[in-house]
Order: sequence, then structure tokens, then C-alpha cells
Amino acid sequence: MAKNISFSWLARCRWNVLDMINVIGRGSVPTYMFYEIDMTWAEQLRLQLKEKGVKVTATAILLKAIGIAQRLHPASRTAILPWGRTVTFNDIVAGFTVERYVGQQPAVFFGAIESPDSKPLVQVAEELRAYGEDEISTVPQLDIENRFNNMPWLFRRFILWLGMRFPKVRLRYMGATFGLSSLGKFGCRGLIPPCVSTSTFGVGCIEPRAVVREGAVVVRPMMTLILNFDHRLIDGAPAARFMQDVQKLLEGDLQTYIEEELRVLDSSSKSMAASPA
Repeated sequence: MAKNISFSWLARCRWNVLDMINVIGRGSVPTYMFYEIDMTWAEQLRLQLKEKGVKVTATAILLKAIGIAQRLHPASRTAILPWGRTVTFNDIVAGFTVERYVGQQPAVFFGAIESPDSKPLVQVAEELRAYGEDEISTVPQLDIENRFNNMPWLFRRFILWLGMRFPKVRLRYMGATFGLSSLGKFGCRGLIPPCVSTSTFGVGCIEPRAVVREGAVVVRPMMTLILNFDHRLIDGAPAARFMQDVQKLLEGDLQTYIEEELRVLDSSSKSMAASPA
């Protein structure tokens, strides 16, 4: 029987994600909300930007939309401290998972983009690309996490323990005010991620689905978006209002926030077209 079993130690590059789940997520009261998002406007925006020579992914659009919604809903960017104290983070930081290889071992890292609510969408997309493609050592957040994985177990746990009690420490090592995990590129229609922050999102693939619009059945590019929120810090109705705003932004209201950026890109495109070869 023993010949059919092989043993090995957990790879060090997995320790960070396991610590986040076991330490940061411990004690949370996860509660789930499922929304079906019509991504017609978002897909049209991506095509519009592509025509201008700019590549923007649906994830970048999603990070910006959630960041803006978080600005409008402070309860969605809170954390609980010992003895019932809570803290609200004023600076929006988008957190997201990214798979990279350390040697031959796939590892999950946590990316962080500051101020996605006010940062140009093109810049959000570029920072997102760097997390997925640049060398780990050249991306500060990835480099920190990679070195953190190789630190002694007790030291890592101590840093996490401090972060759960002192907001300044948390901001240094775990600054994200929301988390996002997407497996859409693998055809996954939806996932429920671990509750490692007050607001954690699971993102499914964008696919054509039959929906009813104005009494008629039409086919639209739809995406399942799942919010896993910590019920200790935010109740169902405020969480639903938060999600409604995320939905509205993704379905067209984001236009208001990026009009100036689109005008600048449009002007640049026209200038390049008018320049002599």
C-alpha cells in the first residue's frame, strides 16, 4: 500500500497564500452575493481602445469600477481589529491574484494597484500587465512576497499577527482594500474566493448568454460576479448597494469617469494619423 503513496513538503511559494487564508481569513463570517453583469458596454470600450492601439483587459475595467464603488461605500473597505474596534481605509488599493512560476512551481501572488478609482484606466491596465509578465524581481510587490515566502514560518506569522492588530503594519504588507480572483480565462463561470478582506470578488468568464431585454430574448456577453463579504463588518443591504453600483459602472456608468482620458487618447490618435510618415 505504501508504494502507492508519495510524500512531499508544501512548496515555500505557496506559504503566502496559505497564511492569508488561515490567518487573515480566520474568524470572518463569509456571505455571498451573485450578480450577472451585462458586459456589452465594457466589451465595446475594450474594442474602442484597441482601435486606438491601447490594450485594456476586462480585469482592468473591473478593478477601476470596484475602486470607484469603494470610494462611494466606505463600509466595503474596512477591517476589524481586536476587541471590536474597526478601521476604515481611506486610500483605495485594488488587490488581485496572479499566478507566476517560481522555478518549476506555479505560485499565487497578490498584486496591488494603488488608487484604481482615480488612476487612468490605461495605467491600471499597464500595471496589471506588469504583474503578469515582468520579472518577479522587478515588480516591488511580487519581490516582497517572494522574499516573504522564504522567511522563517514564525517570523511570517508574527508579521501577519501585527498586521491584524496595527493598521499601519497591515498597510505596509497587506494594503489591498478589496480582493479579486479570476479564472475566466480557463472557462470558469464563477468562483467563490476565500474571505481575506471585507470585500473579495470572484470573477467568471465573459460568454454569450440568452437574456431578456425589453421583453425580447437577446444574446449578450455576460459575466458572473460573486462578492464574498465579511458579515461582521458589513450587512446585506449595504453590500447589495455596493454591488449595484459596481454593476452600473460596468454596464455604462463608468463612461463618465473616463471621458477625459478617452478624449486625450482620441486626440493622440488623430495627431499620430496626421503626422507625416
